[in-house]
Amino acid sequence: MAVRLVRRAGVLGCGLMGSGIAEVLARAGVETTVVEVDRDALARGRARVEASLARAVSGGKLSGAAREEALANLVFSTDLGDLAEVDCVLEAIVEDEAAKLEAYRRLDKVVENDAAFFASNTSSIPIMKLAVATSRPEQVLGLHFFNPVPVMRLVEVISSLVTSEETREQARFLATEQLGKRAIASPDRAGFVVNALLIPYLLSSVRMLESGFATREDIDAGMVEGCGHPMGPLALLDLIGLDTAQAVAESLYEEFKEPLYAPPPLLNRMVEAGLLGRKSGQGFYGYRQGG
Repeated sequence: MAVRLVRRAGVLGCGLMGSGIAEVLARAGVETTVVEVDRDALARGRARVEASLARAVSGGKLSGAAREEALANLVFSTDLGDLAEVDCVLEAIVEDEAAKLEAYRRLDKVVENDAAFFASNTSSIPIMKLAVATSRPEQVLGLHFFNPVPVMRLVEVISSLVTSEETREQARFLATEQLGKRAIASPDRAGFVVNALLIPYLLSSVRMLESGFATREDIDAGMVEGCGHPMGPLALLDLIGLDTAQAVAESLYEEFKEPLYAPPPLLNRMVEAGLLGRKSGQGFYGYRQGG
């Protein structure tokens, strides 16, 4: 079975993950159209991509010429119709099932290329639910990237019960051969591989803090210095976003009804208070703007 080179891609959503996905596509030479809901969100996403490319140049990981080539491969738009002729769409909008279902219904009508596949970066919503919102469910799958996308090598390839082998191999080819990522396969079940292992660990750290068993500093230092982790679980929650972690935990709990997946009260209260981690400037730790 022959796979095709993805030459034109669409990225739906240009937040933290969408901007990273757009950057790695553009750096790989793929003509990439990024679509956001409005001009303000688009401007923020564009600034995020440009800042990341600038950091790569200043850090010696990218040449100035390569940066200009990547920028030349990017088109930013608020018109979903600009995705009509792409070879694939990588969706990275808000982790909300209703919003994603509506997005896939609209994409199905807009994308005219019958061979195009749709890939969701969801970390918790079943791919099957998204697939049946389209008239081409066999061409829908999950491509779950990790933050920060330009740095993290892993991509989870998630096939639903009806995802075709051609779609799966095409997506794997894009991830591994074109983007240089390491791809692992996962069935379509909540949490996939990584979060099914990671989320219970993170929630346990919140429960430990909540019970007064240990301080946040000692919990994180224990895992960094004792287990060789690059950062502690509470700092990692701040990086991921407490709202994102809560959504994944709720999805896991809904599917498996295991108590270890249930979000602790402290996590729920922090999300309600808007203490979401780095993205809001305050989570388990405080963060200065741009720092």
